[in-house]
Amino acid sequence: MNIHEYQAKELFRAFGVPVLQGAVAFDAQEAKLRAVELGGDIWVVKAQIHAGGRGKAGGVKLARSLGEVETIARAMIGSKLVTPQTGAAGKIVQKVYIESGANIQKEFYLAIALDRALETPCFIASAEGGVEIEEIARATPEKIIRAAIDPAIGFQPFHARKLAFALNLPKEARGGFFNLTKALFACYEATDANLIEINPLALLEGARFVALDAKVGFDDNALFRRPEIAALRDQDEEEPSEIEAQRHNLSYVKLDGRVGCMVNGAGLAMATMDIIKHEGGFPANFLDIGGGASPETVAKGFEIILRDQSVKSIFINIFGGIVRCDRVANGILEAARKSEIKVPVVVRLDGTNADLARRILREANMPNIVAADNLADGAKKAVAAAN
Repeated sequence: MNIHEYQAKELFRAFGVPVLQGAVAFDAQEAKLRAVELGGDIWVVKAQIHAGGRGKAGGVKLARSLGEVETIARAMIGSKLVTPQTGAAGKIVQKVYIESGANIQKEFYLAIALDRALETPCFIASAEGGVEIEEIARATPEKIIRAAIDPAIGFQPFHARKLAFALNLPKEARGGFFNLTKALFACYEATDANLIEINPLALLEGARFVALDAKVGFDDNALFRRPEIAALRDQDEEEPSEIEAQRHNLSYVKLDGRVGCMVNGAGLAMATMDIIKHEGGFPANFLDIGGGASPETVAKGFEIILRDQSVKSIFINIFGGIVRCDRVANGILEAARKSEIKVPVVVRLDGTNADLARRILREANMPNIVAADNLADGAKKAVAAAN
C-alpha cells in the first residue's frame, strides 16, 4: 500500500525526520489560504498522486505570490498527470500539497528498501539527488551507495558514517545526517514499511537536512496489525477492479496486455504469464482464484476480466487439486449467464474432476470456448485469438 506525500511527511514528523512546513488543499481557494497560514513569500505547489516523476510532468511548481499559488492549484486540481509511473492513462489530481520554500545548498537521494537477495533492509543513497535514480543506477552504478542493515543488530552509527563519507558530506552536516538516518530507520521498522524514499533530500543553510519529498510504501500483509497505517489508504488512487477483487478474496493485478488470465495458484499464474510472453503475447492481468475457489468466486473473477476492454481473449488454466475443475466450469457458466462473452475463451483443465468439467462445458454448447490439450497449446491458442 502506498500513501501520499503529505501523509508520508506527517509520518516523518512523528518520528523526527525533518521536513518543511506544509498543508494539503483540495481546491484553489484552500490552497491560497494554506499558503497564507504558512507565511513567507515563496511556496511549492505539488500534485498529490501515487506516482513518481511528478516534477517533469508539471506536477511540482514554484509560486512566488499568493495569486500564483491559487492559479497553479486551480490548473492542477482536476487535471490529468501523466508520468512514467502512471502510464499513458495518467492519474487525476484531486488534491495538492502547499509547502514552504527553502534555500537549497545541495540535493541527495536517500532510501530504505528491502534487499531480497540479502534478506535485509538496505539504505540506498546517491549524491545525485533530484533526478531519476533508475537512470543513474543504469548509466553510472558506481554512484549508488548501499548499506545493508543486519536485523540482528539494527541500525548503528557505522551505517550512517559509511553513507556520510561516501556522499562526501561536510563535517558539520554529519551529526544531522546520523539523526536523520536513525529516525528514518525507526520509521521503517515501526510501520512495517517496505520502501521509504526521499528524492531529493536537501542540505540547507546551517548544515540542516530536510526531506523535500517523501514516498512510502507498506507491506500489505502487515496492515492487519497497523490500523493507523491502513486508515491512510486512498482508494481513489488504486485500480477499481483490484479493489473489487480484494473484496472477493481474489489476488488480481491489472496489466497492459490483451490476454486475460484466470489461474489457481500464484506459481501456476506466474508460469502462465511467462508462457503467454514466450508465445509472443502479453497478459492483461494476474489473477489467482485460490485453492478453495467456489463457483461464485470464479464467476466474479471472470466478470472482472471481461470488464477490461483491452482483453481480446481469456486463458483459463486450472490444475484441479484443492479446487475441483467442475467448480471452475460451473463458475464460467455462471459468469456467462451474467454477462455476454464476446471474446474467445481458451480453457485448460487438468486434475480433480477434469473430465466432468470438460463435459459440463461441452454440454453447455458455448461457441466461444476453445479446449486446450496442455499449457503450451493453451497459451498458443489464447495469444492467436487475442491477435
